[in-house]
Amino acid sequence: YASDSYRKIFSAKNHIGQTAKDNIAEYKRRSPVWHAEKLKDPLLIYTNTSDDDVNVVEVESMIRALKAEGKKFEYKIFERAPGAHSFDRLDTYESSKIRLDIYKFMGRYLKPNKPFGSVKELRKAAYKF
Repeated sequence: YASDSYRKIFSAKNHIGQTAKDNIAEYKRRSPVWHAEKLKDPLLIYTNTSDDDVNVVEVESMIRALKAEGKKFEYKIFERAPGAHSFDRLDTYESSKIRLDIYKFMGRYLKPNKPFGSVKELRKAAYKF
């Protein structure tokens, strides 16, 4: 997260084009942490300690910001789950359980006509095409 190679990704021209040190205002403008007060809808945050794309430190900052603003959200930090950033998209039973939890969270607010009741139903639906 704090390595030069990680910072170079964002300072590349196709991203921000400058380092955070050179343009802190732009990094703040783009950071959800600095806009936590604007959240209006319930939020579910899942992160993985082995994610090299979105470091868990960044997610923990977001969690602290949301708590400070009294926002309605849930979160879970997975410890070194296989798949890194895409840990919930693997074709495993564990990943299916994670997806089911995500669908159940969304279902509480979106009220689908046919909510998934089990991992078995979820996995069956995924292979119907």
